[in-house]
Amino acid sequence: MSFTGVYQHQIDAKGRTSLPSRFREVLAAQGADKLFVTTDLFDACLQAYAPAQWTAFTQKVAALSQFDPSVRLLVRSFVAPAQECPVDKVGRILIPPPLREHAGLADEVTWAGTVERIEIWSPKRWLETQKAARAPEAQAQLAARLHQLL
Repeated sequence: MSFTGVYQHQIDAKGRTSLPSRFREVLAAQGADKLFVTTDLFDACLQAYAPAQWTAFTQKVAALSQFDPSVRLLVRSFVAPAQECPVDKVGRILIPPPLREHAGLADEVTWAGTVERIEIWSPKRWLETQKAARAPEAQAQLAARLHQLL
């Protein structure tokens, strides 16, 4: 099972938001009841990983040289901000304030399944990325990539 689909949910003042039921099913199939949420390095959104994917990633990072400046930058920018976010009994997670601030989350969130991870966006920023993906130059890149895959 993979994370797919785009869903919009409310987020309250404390940072609680419902995890889409489809994503809860994917987690349950993996025997998980939490996500690891961190900042995205390239966009103003968040990345969320199931525990198995996050553990596999951090094990790879741990095997890298701590003396490599690019590894240190990766750890400080991507691993360090990560928060373990349990799913409560009613299917919500709490997104901590620094992560909400990074993604500009206020009243609503857009959840976007991206196969092995989830992106969490402010609805406005999500719409901007979708508009950019429909620009002619982006369409040519997408068509070329799809051609390679299909």
